Amino acid sequence: MKFFVDSADVDAIRELHDFGMVDGVTTNPSIILKSGRDIMEVTREICSITDGPVSAEVVSLKADEMIAEGRKLAEIAPNITVKVPLTWDGLKACKVLSGEGKMVNVTLCFSVNQALIAAKAGATFISPFIGRLDDINLDGMELISDIRQVYDNYGFETQILAASVRSANHVTQCALVGADVMTAPPSVIKGLASHVLTDKGLDQFVKDWAKTGQKIL
Repeated sequence: MKFFVDSADVDAIRELHDFGMVDGVTTNPSIILKSGRDIMEVTREICSITDGPVSAEVVSLKADEMIAEGRKLAEIAPNITVKVPLTWDGLKACKVLSGEGKMVNVTLCFSVNQALIAAKAGATFISPFIGRLDDINLDGMELISDIRQVYDNYGFETQILAASVRSANHVTQCALVGADVMTAPPSVIKGLASHVLTDKGLDQFVKDWAKTGQKIL
């Protein structure tokens, strides 16, 4: 499963990249706002860190404007993925932009039928939002599993990009049900290394080693 970083924090992205944990990056208007930076500038810097897909989202609601914005964003770097919402206008933009050879990430997916029509419109990635479904007492992971089955049934090449990933448990479940990609904030990805028994075992090793009075270097 590929790891995308859901952030515009270039320092955090660079740190994870150095550990081999960055297969791509996702951003959205809320993330750009949090960064406090110009969208073109920060996206260009992110694209210089990784050669994996970097999602940059359009902000218009009409197809023609989305297409124009998508073309502009795609000029930033060859690895830009234009992110569009799962609306009819978004799907129209997806069809045009993907037809031009651009990668397209269709976002804000909450149903199998939405994922199905996005794939038919030529989406490179579909982004189902796990955490937001969990928030309203629906099973976000069940959606990932159902989309996987439908895509496999018909040989769709659209990659399932699990979004709104909020915990290590989400990451595990995504891997188990066969998501192609998961995107998560840096804190969630870094937290994957943590386990109480690892900490406990390491603490015991350190104490026992001190008792030997030995040194390696």
